[in-house]
Amino acid sequence: MQLLRRKWRITDAFGRVQEVQGAGVVGEQPVLQPGDSYEYTSGTPLPTPSGIMVGTYQMEGEGGERFDIGIPAFSLDSPYETVRLN
Repeated sequence: MQLLRRKWRITDAFGRVQEVQGAGVVGEQPVLQPGDSYEYTSGTPLPTPSGIMVGTYQMEGEGGERFDIGIPAFSLDSPYETVRLN
């Protein structure tokens, strides 16, 4: 299968939401075979020291079928600030 697109919903500590979407990830559209893995590092500007990010990857299988894979929410926290759990 191939990773075609990504869509992220980024919420800062004040509840302001930004949506980011586009082709692939970090300029790549990797093809994964069964058992393969893929890692990448990326970043996003965030006007507050913490936030939450959730999203989807749009994939395409060998037969051309497209489907979304949900990425669970995860915390964005500055290493320079004390983490406050809500």
